[in-house]
Amino acid sequence: MKPSPKLLSPDNHALVLIDFEGQMAFATKSISMNELRNNVAVLCGTSKIFNVPTIVTTVAESSFSGPVFPEIEEIYPIETSDYIDRTTMNTWEDEAAYKAIVGTKKQKLVFAGLWTGVCIVGPALSALEENYDVYVITDACGDVSDEAHERAVQRMIHSGVKPMTSIQYTLELQRDWARQETYTAVNDLMKKYGSSYGLGIHYAKNMIKH
Repeated sequence: MKPSPKLLSPDNHALVLIDFEGQMAFATKSISMNELRNNVAVLCGTSKIFNVPTIVTTVAESSFSGPVFPEIEEIYPIETSDYIDRTTMNTWEDEAAYKAIVGTKKQKLVFAGLWTGVCIVGPALSALEENYDVYVITDACGDVSDEAHERAVQRMIHSGVKPMTSIQYTLELQRDWARQETYTAVNDLMKKYGSSYGLGIHYAKNMIKH
């Protein structure tokens, strides 16, 4: 009856969102922008529902890359979320970002961002070197080509990073539908951003009425 310690729970990890900005998105080809934005919304919404410590970091926000995705700003407004802007491609090498991440005191770190081969590989491998358990939400990442994304994911997996998807992340935190305190919020999030899964929830809830 005891769950594996390798599973994520709301209180055992921090989420790090990296460089979800327009300039990075324009060149992303490994995933459609609609799918990426939906998956990012699922990720942000889930972390908010479960009160997961969440760090949003950007690169050259005002001079090159532009603002974060609207889906992030809606859930984590810039005025109250202390976004960390960097010059480094590797978030782990930025002092402010590093201090914010390790300051969460969480041994498990979940990363997502653009691009997979640069801005995710860098901090993921660096965190591994400092003995963190590292997870990457692979369908909330993207790169300039399928090849670039897939090779980056392979490289990380071979090094010990654990891959996940955005909906898998949500359901791993919910874990039990008897958890009524998050049940409605999770289902509402899925109905809005969960693609065919969300449509299934919408369908089932309406058909039950009949």
